This record gives sequence, C-alpha cells and structure tokens, in this order.
Amino acid sequence: MLYMIKCNRDRKKHVSFLMLLFLACITLMMCSKQPAVIDVAAIDHDRILSAADQYIQEKPITITAFTCERSAGGLRDFYSEGDYWWPDPENPDGPYIRRDGITNPENFVKHRQMMWRLSIQVPVLVAAYKITNDRIYADKAIEHLFVWFIADETRMNPNLLYAQAIKGRVTGRGIGIIDTIHLVEVAQAIIVLEELNAIDSDKLDAIKKWFGEYLNWMFTHEYGQKERDNGNNHSTCWTMQIAEFAKLVDDDEKLEYCRNFYKNVLLPDQMAIDGSFSKELKRTKPYNYSLFNLDAMAMVCQILSFADDNLWNFQLEDGRGMEKAAAFMSPFVKDKSIWPYPPDVMYYDL
Repeated sequence: MLYMIKCNRDRKKHVSFLMLLFLACITLMMCSKQPAVIDVAAIDHDRILSAADQYIQEKPITITAFTCERSAGGLRDFYSEGDYWWPDPENPDGPYIRRDGITNPENFVKHRQMMWRLSIQVPVLVAAYKITNDRIYADKAIEHLFVWFIADETRMNPNLLYAQAIKGRVTGRGIGIIDTIHLVEVAQAIIVLEELNAIDSDKLDAIKKWFGEYLNWMFTHEYGQKERDNGNNHSTCWTMQIAEFAKLVDDDEKLEYCRNFYKNVLLPDQMAIDGSFSKELKRTKPYNYSLFNLDAMAMVCQILSFADDNLWNFQLEDGRGMEKAAAFMSPFVKDKSIWPYPPDVMYYDL
C-alpha cells in the first residue's frame, strides 16, 4: 500500500476496506508456514487492465520536467521540501519553523508527484503484461524505466542529497530518503519483468546499475545512516527500501543485514508489548503514522521472508511481532471511533 491516508471524503469507505483487506492479508501471512502468495490478477483483473489501457496513452515524465529555484541541486537531482515547515510569522524572510503534522501547501512537490506516478503506472503495466502477455504493456513500462534510470538527459541521479530541504536551514536531510519508498513498487515490477524475460539484458543491467548505486548510497552516506537510526517509521522505510533494492540487484549481504536489523533493532526498539508503536503514538497524527509504520513493517516481512526464515511468524521472547501489531490496530481500523489516543491533526475524519 505504501501510502499515508490523504484522500477525499468520498474515498473513506474505500480506504477502510483496503486497510481491512491489508490486515486480513497479514493474518493470512502469519498463518502460513511459507510466505503466502496472493493471486492479485484474479482479484483485480478488470481494474488492472482498465488502468493499463489508460496508462499506455500517457507519456513518461521524470523529475527533469520540473525545477524549483530553491533547490541547491541540478536538473537531475530529486528535490522536495519538509512537509511540516512553514514561514516564521515573526520573520517571514527568515528560516522556516516547524509545525508538526501540518503540511505546508506551498512546498514544492512536483518531483514527489512524478515518482508517485511512476510507482503506480509501471506496476500496473507490468501486471497487465503478466495477465495478457501483450507486449504493448511491457514495452510501455520499459519506456518509463528507460527515461527514469538510463537516458542521460532525463534520468534521476541515484541519490537523495536534496530531499526534504528546509528553507534557511538545510539543503537536504536524511529523513528525505523516505520520499523514495515508492520505488519499492517499481523495483518489484522490474523483478517481475526479469522473471517473465520481458526486458532485454542491456536495459536490465543499466537499470540494475542505477538501483545498485542508489542502494550503496543509502547504505553508506551519512544521510542514509541517519535515516536508518531515526528510530521510528523512517527506520522501517529505510529497511524496506534497502531490502527491496538489494533483492533486485542480488545483494545477499544486505538482505541478511536487513533480516537481522528487523529482528534486533526494528522490533525491539519500536514495538511496545501490546503491539503498538509508541513513537508513532507520540506524533500529532498517531493513527495515521501507526497504520503507516505497520504497513511498512509488513512490507519488510514480505520482502525478506522465505521458507526457512518467515519474518511474519518471528517473535521476540516477550511475544512482540507482527501478530501483536495487527491485533493492536485491527479494532481501530474496523471502528475508528474507539481509538483511545488523540485524533490526528490532519485527515483524521477521512
């Protein structure tokens, strides 16, 4: 799912259904001795093909189509601004100040939007190809991948040096790495293209080279290390990305690192004995962030699990694990009115 719940009121029931389905899937994963496989094609056949038929009519767009004068980077550098940072009313031209949980609508978001678009269209097109075996869908997906990760004039640089900048304070931050969580879906779609022998080796190697470079940057740069050690959903999302990108480029060492990190750091540091995420509950959007972290942690388990090491079933000695996390949130997804913590400062009524 990989989304914060930022939707229109008329989508409220749809989002609730998706979250209930998500929790049901978690239960299925934990009941299975091996990582479960869900037949999405059978469930979502018509919607996939309807969306894919729309997307083949649309041209790929990368971050190079949009610039921001506040960016310290170049044309091919991803740029975003900290969501919760605003002009200081007492010093309008000075450094921005933080208003936690309240999104500044004047922030530059075009690069994020283009990445969201990529993360939706490529997986749908690859899914449509898998369902139909029609090359038109695979070729369109590869067209997107080419301009984003290969073509010199349009490709994104494999780093996030300028993500979540703050006017008057920093040109980029480690927590900006969360902006590329949407590339997890793209990386998985590339894996499927490779499994289906639907992409030529030269393009595949070039795309994997980009992801390998970004993976190593995330793992070694001070921004990546700060994100890893953030201690909340940012650490979870760092692990999720490292795991998926390592899976794509066959980096077994980093995959094993992520398994150990989940068991020895993410679970013990973030999950309370009742299955809640105490650091998320302290935020100004505790409901939203609790769901988001559960979603990301579930993705970590799905990416890293295999027959002999199923993270869905892994528990600490005191019983903390995904079963407890799902059990904690499930009642509040079914009935948000019984949520015992403060309501989120934004989007709570959606």
